Amino acid sequence: MLRLPVFDVAAPDKLTDALRSLADSQAGARPLGGGTDLLPNVKLGQTRMAMALLLRGVGELRGIERRGDNLWLGAGNTLAQVAQDEQVRDALPALAHAASRVASPQIRNMATLGGNLCLDTRCRYINQSEFWRQALGGCLKSHGSECHVVPGGQGCVAALSSDTAPALIAYDATVEIASWRDEGVQTREVPLAELYDSDGTRHVRLESTELLVGVRAPVPGLNVRVGHRKWAVRKSIDFPLISVALRLELDGALAAGGKLVVGVLGPRPRVLDLKAFAGRALAPDFARDLGQLAFDRCRPLPNVPYDAEYRRERLPVEVRRLALSLFGDQAAQS
Repeated sequence: MLRLPVFDVAAPDKLTDALRSLADSQAGARPLGGGTDLLPNVKLGQTRMAMALLLRGVGELRGIERRGDNLWLGAGNTLAQVAQDEQVRDALPALAHAASRVASPQIRNMATLGGNLCLDTRCRYINQSEFWRQALGGCLKSHGSECHVVPGGQGCVAALSSDTAPALIAYDATVEIASWRDEGVQTREVPLAELYDSDGTRHVRLESTELLVGVRAPVPGLNVRVGHRKWAVRKSIDFPLISVALRLELDGALAAGGKLVVGVLGPRPRVLDLKAFAGRALAPDFARDLGQLAFDRCRPLPNVPYDAEYRRERLPVEVRRLALSLFGDQAAQS
């Protein structure tokens, strides 16, 4: 049985107190929302934690509200709350769908939106016990000197398996980040797509003193359709093996642009622009060509525990099915 090591616990009830704790570099605090990702990684020895900073009591991290043309979601909302909230289901249905597909009801009731966006990268060579990893001499992410996925590679290619990140990127979401500096709270906003880096050992561009506070997503107009699709071996528990989100911007019955977001490739989602599809009708050949675009531009790696070549063949199928689901009656009439 894997056991948790000894660590301190702090449970602030105000955002300022939480940020002060993070700013204290001597404390070695790690933010903990639901703990469904962090605690297993601590058990496996992948993550070191001197103090768990429990965020459940920080009210400023929770809530879902309409702010002008945007929907604001606190990073402390559970995935179950995101999936079931009527405002989210009406304004951002693809996000509600993505949140509803995470793991199991028990995990969704604990895991938070912020935690899912900051999910640690996963790899078949790192998500093992410390004893198992030592037998291979470690890897780039576990204090070794070699990437076993891409031998000779210079960087870690562990995969981000977040379900909600592709959907929110398709919605052009931005994230609000806060820190404690100069005796006050400092905030900054960045597009969610820019939060991620290509280095699997440090793929989230957050300083150790910063905390993801919330997400702001523009509510799409009637000329925008957004969808999400996930494939995993089992419909519950499993992380996605393929995760895609599609944003279609329309001009009447024709496409005007958009983006395709593909996850579970590497440390950050791949975003493909769809300007080349402008002026095309929403028809089966459109969906087929979108799938071909994904096949040509995205190559799954053997970094998650499933056959990479099958995942590559499956990817265009999932993209085509997602596109057809957004076309609705227009594709049927084509």
